Amino acid sequence: MNKELNFISSFWANLFKTPPNKSELEETLRIMPPFKDLSSKAFKNLLKLFHNRVYQANEYIFYQNDPGIGLYVIINGEVLITMQVENNGQLNLAHLRRGDFFGELALLDNDTRSASAIALKESRIAVIFKPDLDEFIDSYPQEGVKILRGISQIISRRLRNLNHDYLELYNKFRNK
Repeated sequence: MNKELNFISSFWANLFKTPPNKSELEETLRIMPPFKDLSSKAFKNLLKLFHNRVYQANEYIFYQNDPGIGLYVIINGEVLITMQVENNGQLNLAHLRRGDFFGELALLDNDTRSASAIALKESRIAVIFKPDLDEFIDSYPQEGVKILRGISQIISRRLRNLNHDYLELYNKFRNK
């Protein structure tokens, strides 16, 4: 029995949408906290580390429990973040679109993916792999601190949103 559960948490909400202009990737990155305050030289060198990928509709970008190897930025298309749960159920966590990003925890730890990412339609995605970012940080340590601080801001904001969602859910069921 494969149950699909639809629960979209604000934890996954992308808080940094991009306006359409210039290079799509450059515009998207320039408003993301990890990359928005980088020097022009460092930013241009960082852009070179991103790899473009195209995924077909219903193609997995990565699976739950895969090694976490990079950060993904949606240039065009749609991605579903989903998690397998008990009794063969599937919990849909987020429906992401152009300008959204996911996988930032992989830049910080060596843990496995906590969820799967699936392209819902043909999607063009830019990815930066952890080894490339680590090398960049070694070459530009001050800029690396800015990137790590920005990733921490994203994680912090998402955790605060998750805490808020949890409290609302707790109060909803406590008052019944």
